[in-house]
Amino acid sequence: MMNNENIKRSLSGKVVNKKMNKTVTILIERRLKHSLYEKFITRSKKYQVHDEENNSEIGDIVLIEECRPISKTKNWKVKELIAKKKND
Repeated sequence: MMNNENIKRSLSGKVVNKKMNKTVTILIERRLKHSLYEKFITRSKKYQVHDEENNSEIGDIVLIEECRPISKTKNWKVKELIAKKKND
């Protein structure tokens, strides 16, 4: 028997904004093939994500997980930091 409480949606994306306290904006990009023209299209969406430790920086790649609603626009939280921003 499977427990549905443990299954949560998770996505990975890039931090694009960090001006708020304990909140970061994540840009999720996905590529899909157009049904008629068969060209690849990039679709993107921004999510407001709860970052409890405030340790994400702009340009970092993070894994986010769905959670209970924290505010009007936040119902995702940062699960882990995948990659730090490269300093060129």
